Amino acid sequence: MTETFIAPGLRTPFVKAGASFADKNAIELSTPVVQAMAARARPDFLVWGQVIPDPSLSNLARELQLEAGLDPSIPAFSTVLACSTSMAGAIQAAGMLGRGGAHLALVGGVETMSRVPIALHAHVAQRIAGLAQKDPAAALAAITSLSPTDFNLPIKGWANRISGRSMGEHTEDTAKRFAIARADQDRIAFLSHQRAVAGQAAGFFDDLVIAVAGIERDALPRRDSTVEKLASLAPVFDRSGAGTLTAGNSSPLTDGAASLWVADREGLKRLGDPPAVQIVDWQLAAMDWKEEGILMAPARAIPQVLARNGLAFADIALWEIHEAFAAQVLANIKAISDPIYRREKAKVEADLGAFPFERLNPNGGSLAIGHPFAATGARILGQAAKELAALAPGSRAIVSICADGGQGSVMLLQRP
Repeated sequence: MTETFIAPGLRTPFVKAGASFADKNAIELSTPVVQAMAARARPDFLVWGQVIPDPSLSNLARELQLEAGLDPSIPAFSTVLACSTSMAGAIQAAGMLGRGGAHLALVGGVETMSRVPIALHAHVAQRIAGLAQKDPAAALAAITSLSPTDFNLPIKGWANRISGRSMGEHTEDTAKRFAIARADQDRIAFLSHQRAVAGQAAGFFDDLVIAVAGIERDALPRRDSTVEKLASLAPVFDRSGAGTLTAGNSSPLTDGAASLWVADREGLKRLGDPPAVQIVDWQLAAMDWKEEGILMAPARAIPQVLARNGLAFADIALWEIHEAFAAQVLANIKAISDPIYRREKAKVEADLGAFPFERLNPNGGSLAIGHPFAATGARILGQAAKELAALAPGSRAIVSICADGGQGSVMLLQRP
């Protein structure tokens, strides 16, 4: 089996949707990242993703590659798995290396939450498209007479199609199911901001983030965040008086693009043998989200990866868990720490020990840094690779990302 590795890539600063990157589309936001990466080495192929796509693009990765000026003979394809998109791209790339002459892949993703397409309801779009083929003037007249009810507006954000409910509404159910206290959620959010701010001050992100449109660093980490300020915020998904999820303990709508390298040993040589970590194992998980929540699949995947490799929680020096919501992080940790849950849901009998919270997201997570859906996997994997490469040889990391639809992805990494 080909040994495969992850080396940290580059990304844009992450900024709040509707702010500094509001005028940039997915290609414009991704192009400087891809150009900066290609200046380091020529990839054998490119994988790129976007969760909420521009309907005018059939293959974002190829359009991006050509726009960035890369050699047209380099293949490029797009991928999507909700918030796990660019981790799924890394898994796909790893499986392709060592075959077909491929040794080095450029993987990443982008989300432009400022520029989400507004769709017409299907029957309205079909009517206008039909008119356009027969009578363009009639089609234009139909467009000018559209009413608000003709548009499929994302009133609930990006709701799950089957349930019609947002991720926040689903996570409120999870918080109640696992008795996740509001104070604990706010504490996780506070630590995320505190650690991200400390990481910025220490220069941790300096070689991971490139300047775009005059923005040089992530704009979302709050230096003035306190537990008291977070506690003062009103719930936003359940306003009945029983809600616990607020704008402070939920990840913000974010614009950004991120990348990473996936390489075998020959690919690493082409990069100049950078600090890199080995991909030891990975797990995609899926579940019936009606059981305990739509973002709980990592609670199956994490025990399965650990058990398969004969590891317990204490054997993992670094935990990078995507913070879609503080409640989702805490619920997944509570679930994987429960022997009954592990046995019944993950089918794992092994005793994993106590979860080491002090090893969680040491330079902040998505609550503070931001969450541009398809870019999050590359951001977290690149961040984890840099953090792990600074630890002792043999140190291991778990990177976990939950995804809409009751899915999730987990990767086990190790410093060579």
